[in-house]
Amino acid sequence: MGKQNDVGVFQLENGKWAFRYTFTKNGKRSSKRSCKDEFGNSLNTKRAAIKARQIAVDAEALNQPLKPVERKTVAEVFKEYREKGCSGKAYQTIRKQDSLWENHIRDKFGSRYVDDITVAEVNDYLTELYYADDYAYKYTESFLKIFYLIFGQAYSRNYLSVDIYSKLCMNKDTKIKMPKLKTDEDTEIVTFSEEEISLLDEYFKGTNAETAYLLGKYCGLRISECYGLKWDHVNFESNSISIDRQMQYQNGLIKLVPLKTRNAKRTVYMNKVLKEHLQKQWQQSKEDAVTFAAVREQKQRFIDDLDSSRISSTKLVNCLPNGTIQTVNSFKYPSREIKSKFGIQFKYHYLRHTFGTRMAEMNTPQHLLCSIMGHGNIHVTQQYYIAVSKRGIEILQNNLNQL
Repeated sequence: MGKQNDVGVFQLENGKWAFRYTFTKNGKRSSKRSCKDEFGNSLNTKRAAIKARQIAVDAEALNQPLKPVERKTVAEVFKEYREKGCSGKAYQTIRKQDSLWENHIRDKFGSRYVDDITVAEVNDYLTELYYADDYAYKYTESFLKIFYLIFGQAYSRNYLSVDIYSKLCMNKDTKIKMPKLKTDEDTEIVTFSEEEISLLDEYFKGTNAETAYLLGKYCGLRISECYGLKWDHVNFESNSISIDRQMQYQNGLIKLVPLKTRNAKRTVYMNKVLKEHLQKQWQQSKEDAVTFAAVREQKQRFIDDLDSSRISSTKLVNCLPNGTIQTVNSFKYPSREIKSKFGIQFKYHYLRHTFGTRMAEMNTPQHLLCSIMGHGNIHVTQQYYIAVSKRGIEILQNNLNQL
């Protein structure tokens, strides 16, 4: 961990902390010192003093009055963000933000001045969404992120004073936050048992979805990564697969687009079962190119790749013999049928959960699992090590019997 920038921060004789800084105003150099934060609270830790000093320095540098220079409504701030502040954001992220804004936040807060919104109002709104409207915790959390985005945009453009922004978004005691988690909220890692996996193996064997199923089972791919996989990214010599793009629908068109995060770009590795399956599929695809040459001319679909070039659907690993493209929607029917036949609540993402949990149970080093799962934070990976599964309980019981 890098060293904290503690310039100008010092400890008092009573054990509390203070800070000092200098600045130039109207050509005159002055200095200030304080042992309180922007809300008048004592600085009990070095970290608190560093944070308070930075806030004071920023306020001094901006020479910001208590009220913003220009007042804007929440709608105006969000419009500015969409016009100037969202470049580089993933397409799906922007779509989700637009949906939350159009369907929920605009009617409630759009006409309000951004500097008039209080912490209590936002917290009450989030509480209503979660408890009264019964939205899922993760979905409600999306609203919290939108508010942080709006207030951050307003602050960066001087529509919020530093003290209001700190109260809304920075001070841990006052800032807007999620309501308390319900006791019955389902936030656990969902995995398939060995019995369920056996049923799924039997169900998918020989079907058009078998390859996608095995990629989820043995590599933990996300469904968009699975269907965005091209044959030239499968390396049979090194037993590896390069993951650097995903399939998405954008404005009704199927496209291959960049992964959502930098960490998601990674290399995963094939076990013997998956490698043998993919080798057979690769050989079969070459034979299909000859057998179905004529029909492929009609059935194949050309889609945009990362570099905006147009590629045939036959270049994708998950493509039918006649050239018909398979998409992220290809698991909708199997999911319904699996629930009907076996009573299993099937989601493709649960294959990823199962893969991560199994790898954790086999004591895969956390940093390696973090890498192959494409997590940006190792705390996300650690969930798989603490997830309780039937197999994990059996391992625990076996260990207890050896005491």
